[in-house]
Amino acid sequence: MKWQGNRESENVEDARNSSGRGMRLGGGRGIGLGTIVIALVGGWILGINPLTLLGALSGGGGIGPAAVQQAPAGKPPADDQMARFVSVVLADTEDVWRAQFQQMGGSYREPKLRLFRGAEATACGTGQAAMGPFYCPGDEKVYIDLSFYETMRSQLGAPGDFAQAYVIAHEVGHHVQNLMGITEKVESARRRMSEAQGNAVSVRLELQADCFAGVWAHHAQKARQILEQGDLEEALNAASRIGDDALQRQSTGTVRPESFTHGSSAQRVRWFKAGMASGRVQDCNTFEARQL
Repeated sequence: MKWQGNRESENVEDARNSSGRGMRLGGGRGIGLGTIVIALVGGWILGINPLTLLGALSGGGGIGPAAVQQAPAGKPPADDQMARFVSVVLADTEDVWRAQFQQMGGSYREPKLRLFRGAEATACGTGQAAMGPFYCPGDEKVYIDLSFYETMRSQLGAPGDFAQAYVIAHEVGHHVQNLMGITEKVESARRRMSEAQGNAVSVRLELQADCFAGVWAHHAQKARQILEQGDLEEALNAASRIGDDALQRQSTGTVRPESFTHGSSAQRVRWFKAGMASGRVQDCNTFEARQL
């Protein structure tokens, strides 16, 4: 992926030297890429829905704003290449989604991206590195412990810088859903559903975020030609590796479709490709799609 020399976002907070010191004062639910370590080690081995575990770890509750005291954060060091990469990808999503919202007659409110290490206080509860990257609607921040990228490479078999960019674009996709009012509607509906029905709706929410990541990739490539040979394959491989069926098969050797919360590998790849092929937000309506 061509990223060096591109604009870096001013919306990156580096809390890696102070993570864990903040005090959680409110509750909510973060929306994550795949709750990776929980999925591999805890959730499906124990037969527990990972979203239930996430809610327990983060305190549960709704998605509205909550008071939270976070430790001070600064800007990433200028010589931190991984932090600079994350800043460039975030800036690129800002450019794409600002233009998309303008075309839809609205304005884009940029999220913050907070780098942390280990654990971090959020408006959705205490975030853990074991959850993988996640987005908190309550404070409109994307949270990531950069050690997750090593997990992607060594444990999930999903290396590559464009695969890493896809992770950020997916979480920003959740921010887009939040701004569009989709997240609140889904959470409201899930509270009236059975667990199986709620899981099915969560899958559609996650697949739409994958599609939105594809929309970003489409416009970023069209405007700035960011892709290098093999980049698209990296993103598709990452989407495949974090499908619910792939994670379940890796952790337990069996697949339980009724417990899916993020979608199968094939579904995640399909919706990312759909967004990238057209670049159209309206083509990402997973909630009315007959086939996922």
